[in-house]
Amino acid sequence: MAEGPYLLGIDYGTGGVRAGIFDTEGTPIAFGEREFSLKHPRPGWAEQDPDEWWDCLVAAVGSAMEEGGVPAEDIAGISMDATSSTVLAMDSKDRHLRPAIMWMDVRASDEAGRIAATHNDALKYSGYGAVSAEWGLPKALWIKENEPDVYKNAKHICDCGDWLLHRLTGEWASSINFASSKYFYDRDTGGYPESLYDAVGAGDVLEKFPKDVLDLGTVVGGLRKDVAEEVGLKAGTPVAVGGVDAYAGALGLGVVEPGKMALITGSSHVMIGQTSEPIHDPGFWGAYTDALIPGQYTVEAGQASTGSIVAWFKNQFAGEAAAEAKRRGVDTYDVLTEWARGVPVGSDGLIVLDYFQGNRSPYTDPLARGMMWGLTLSHTPGHVFRAIIEGICFGTENILRTMRGQDFEPRLNVVSGGPAKSELWMQMHADVSNVPIAFTKVSEGPVLGSAMLAAVGAGIYPDIQSAAEKMVHTADTIEPDSERHEEYRFYVERYLETYPQMKELMHKTERHVARGGNEDA
Repeated sequence: MAEGPYLLGIDYGTGGVRAGIFDTEGTPIAFGEREFSLKHPRPGWAEQDPDEWWDCLVAAVGSAMEEGGVPAEDIAGISMDATSSTVLAMDSKDRHLRPAIMWMDVRASDEAGRIAATHNDALKYSGYGAVSAEWGLPKALWIKENEPDVYKNAKHICDCGDWLLHRLTGEWASSINFASSKYFYDRDTGGYPESLYDAVGAGDVLEKFPKDVLDLGTVVGGLRKDVAEEVGLKAGTPVAVGGVDAYAGALGLGVVEPGKMALITGSSHVMIGQTSEPIHDPGFWGAYTDALIPGQYTVEAGQASTGSIVAWFKNQFAGEAAAEAKRRGVDTYDVLTEWARGVPVGSDGLIVLDYFQGNRSPYTDPLARGMMWGLTLSHTPGHVFRAIIEGICFGTENILRTMRGQDFEPRLNVVSGGPAKSELWMQMHADVSNVPIAFTKVSEGPVLGSAMLAAVGAGIYPDIQSAAEKMVHTADTIEPDSERHEEYRFYVERYLETYPQMKELMHKTERHVARGGNEDA
């Protein structure tokens, strides 16, 4: 094990907390993790218990420290990331007044609609279009209007990361990453847009937000003595401001300069990129001022269902592949990938639209649905599997084209997540979009990103870019194939033509289904 000092990164995801210890070169030393429970008290609602968050953090940090055998005094700094738009109401004694409303909770859809209807200039961050019910302001407004006693007794309305920072240090502050990407904060125009908040009756909500909005890596305070004793760390250890989990993941992938983009894969795709100028347009979120790096702007987009579609096909329709995989002692995905490799570019005319859970970018259409067309009796499971992955890659290219329309041309996609382990899938991304795909040595992007912020807070590196230079290391790069890129152009165009022609039929059918099929569309 390398000599200290070491950095502690804490990653609060939807399903649990992960604590990671790294040396100053970004080498992982040890990890500890614990799972959270998630409750859905009503359809569309999602809540978690902050007390459970804390118990899991204590256990995860303790596990990492024990596994790594690292002395507490060798931890030079701490930082964290968390799910954002995860909203809490805290009383004057720092007790939560209700369970946390999770980022995925969409109970505030009416409030989001009212915010969008203001047509306030602050809505540039949502592309001047629909406002997501997932965002923090709609949820804070929902608490005010639907739980007045909670709101009255709440001294603080805060995000999960703000809460965690306070639990560790005793200080109240917010990250510019949370504030800008989920609450319309814009340093270029003076901070929170009071005119927007006033227009929807949320002006007094601003009084309950943490007053200080700080850059990533800024030290808020030292680790509280009681917390240090509880988690097995040293009191006074510097605690630095962190950010949203996906954004910390982008830092952990080295996305710290204009032109770079992180493609964070999993059940969905999240794309986070850096620009030198503010760009705003329907089809993506941002560009957020100073959200990651002071003096730069951050854009975000995403595909709601990607890896989840691949898993759906494997679990529901790949019985023959599963049987072969069992006979050979390999994974079902290995067999499906072999079959897909034997299928030509374009899957012999089979096109898949990847909107199985609606479209997040660039259309922000929750009523859009997935589809396959071009099926013939000659198509095999290998064709369908390849066409699904191609359709996902076409969806990513659609987002990139939208961004290119605003003069943002990503030079490099840096990838992490489960699907990144598929060479076939990643080569398709490179070929379809004609950009290289890079992979880093440490795949745990969020927890490494938080450790990088801890290194900046501890004074080991002067800024995030310097931390990235020393702590993020490229392991491999996939280059696009120019011939395959040209072949894909035809199929990308057919994909792009599909949604506009099917949109109204999708909406009519989805509304009919939502009404239980009892009325005509």
